[in-house]
Amino acid sequence: MTLVNYNILGYIIFLSIITFIIVVVGKICYRNGNIYVSELIPEHAELCHQINKTLLVGYYLVNIGYSSMTLIYWKDILTIQQLIETISVKTSIIAFILCFLHYSNIYILTNYIQKLIK
Repeated sequence: MTLVNYNILGYIIFLSIITFIIVVVGKICYRNGNIYVSELIPEHAELCHQINKTLLVGYYLVNIGYSSMTLIYWKDILTIQQLIETISVKTSIIAFILCFLHYSNIYILTNYIQKLIK
């Protein structure tokens, strides 16, 4: 029996790192998203602000929920090396998902607005 439960330590480290990343990226996207959405719909500032707030809430819910759910699928971590590898892989997967969702939102919004304009 080991004195340290590496899974619990890994959960704490992972959730700390991923929450920091999610919050920082969310704030940046929210701040810059207002400008972007305002360019797409220039005469509806309040609508743009509400769209951006809705995107931010959805972003937080999806990413924090998914990050927490991934903890269920972690294998037993027995060494420090496994701990570092697991945290690295899980964090990079979440970062990739964040990137994919961000560019998907931009693509969808741009195409939807362009269809409305035509």
